[in-house]
Amino acid sequence: MRKKKFIIASLVILFFVSWKTIDFSPKPIKNIKRKKHCTIVRKISNNEILYIKLFSQLKIESFTLAPETGKYRIWANGIEVANTETFKIVKLSCVNDSIEIRAFETVIGKYKHVKIASQDSIKTFRLKLMSPDRKPRFYQDNLLVTAELGELKCVNEIVLDNYIAGVVQAESGKRSYSEFYKVQAIMARTFALSNLQKHAGEDFNLCDHTHCQVYFGKSTEADILKSVRDTKGKVVVDDDLNLIDATFHSNSGGQTANSEDVWGRKLPYLRSVKDTFSIKMPNAKWERKIAKDEWLTYLKAQHNYPIEDTVARKKALNFKQEVRIPYLEMNTIKVPLKNVRTDFQLKSTFFSIVQDGDSVIFKGRGFGHGVGMCQEGAMHMAKLGYKHTDVINFYYQKIQLIDLYKLSFFRDE
Repeated sequence: MRKKKFIIASLVILFFVSWKTIDFSPKPIKNIKRKKHCTIVRKISNNEILYIKLFSQLKIESFTLAPETGKYRIWANGIEVANTETFKIVKLSCVNDSIEIRAFETVIGKYKHVKIASQDSIKTFRLKLMSPDRKPRFYQDNLLVTAELGELKCVNEIVLDNYIAGVVQAESGKRSYSEFYKVQAIMARTFALSNLQKHAGEDFNLCDHTHCQVYFGKSTEADILKSVRDTKGKVVVDDDLNLIDATFHSNSGGQTANSEDVWGRKLPYLRSVKDTFSIKMPNAKWERKIAKDEWLTYLKAQHNYPIEDTVARKKALNFKQEVRIPYLEMNTIKVPLKNVRTDFQLKSTFFSIVQDGDSVIFKGRGFGHGVGMCQEGAMHMAKLGYKHTDVINFYYQKIQLIDLYKLSFFRDE
C-alpha cells in the first residue's frame, strides 16, 4: 500500500515539474536538402509556430507589458515568477546583461531568460518601449525575452496565420480590396514558410523589418482577418513542388525585373513581365537631381568607367532605359544599376538620365527591387475585379497554388 502511494506521489510530482518547465528556444530548424528536384524539409502545418524578432532595428533597453486579452504568466529561467492577475503591468529592463522585472516599485528579480505566455485560446498583449521611447504596439500569443550585449532581444512566439494577418496589414495598409488582401496573405505565408531558416543562427525565424517582412503586431481589420481565413493553408509552389521565393515590391514602374538581374540567380517563376497595372499608381514615377561631377566621379572611382572618353561620357550623361536593363555598359565596362541604386539610395534601378546644367536628373520609374509581385499593380488589378488567382498567375510564371495539407514533403530514409 505504501509502495502504491509512493508511486502515485512520484507521478504527481513528475507531472507538476513537466508542466512548470517551458522550453525557451525555438524548435530546431532542419537543413533543407534536395533530392530528385523535390525539397526535403520537415512537414509544415497550418498551426506552425513562428519566432519573429520585434523592433529589429532598435536597441531595446526597457519596455512595459500589459495583457489585453487572456491571462499571462511570467516565467524566468523555467520557473513561474509572476502573473498578470497579480500584476496588471510589468516593466522589463536590461541591467548588467540580465533582465530585471519590476511591478510598480517591486523588483521581482533579475534573470537571463524570460517567457511571458498564456494558455488561453485568445491572447494578446500591449508592448510599450520605454527606452527608446516608442508608441505601444499590440501582439498576439507569447513573448520570449533575452538579455544580450547590453540590450533586450524580444521574440514573438506566434501562430502562423496570426503573424500573416499582421504582415498583410503592415504591408498593405487598411484601405484596400479583399482580393488583394488574399494575394498578400498567400505571398506572405509562402515567403515566411520558405524562409524559416533566414535567422536560424540567431534563434528566431524572421525579423519584423523589410529584410524579411514588415510586421507591426496584430491586425485590427476585419477584411484582412477574413482574407487570411479564406486563404488558410494556401501557398505557392513551383513545378517541382518547392515553395517559391515569394518576393514582392511596391511598384514595378511598368515592368518587373528578372531575378538574375537583381540577385544573380535565375528562377523560372520570377520572369520580367510588362505591367500596365502599375503605371498610374502613386509610386510609378520619381526624380532625383545629382551634381554632374559627383555622378561622373562616382562612375570612375567605383566602376572604372571611362569618363574621359567622349562617347562614354555622353552616354553616362544621357542614359536611356525604355525597358529594364541590368547595366550601364560601355565597351567591356558594366556598371550594375543595382549598385547605383544602393549607393545613391534611389527608389529603383529603372531610370533614365538627362543633363540639367551642372546636374543630372535621374528620371525613375517604380519603387523597390522590381522582382515578383508589384503591390500597387496587384491592388489595381483587384480594384478592376481580377481574382487573387489571376493576380498571382500574372506576376509569377509556371507556379501552382496549393494547400499545405496537400503538399508532399519528403525526407531521407
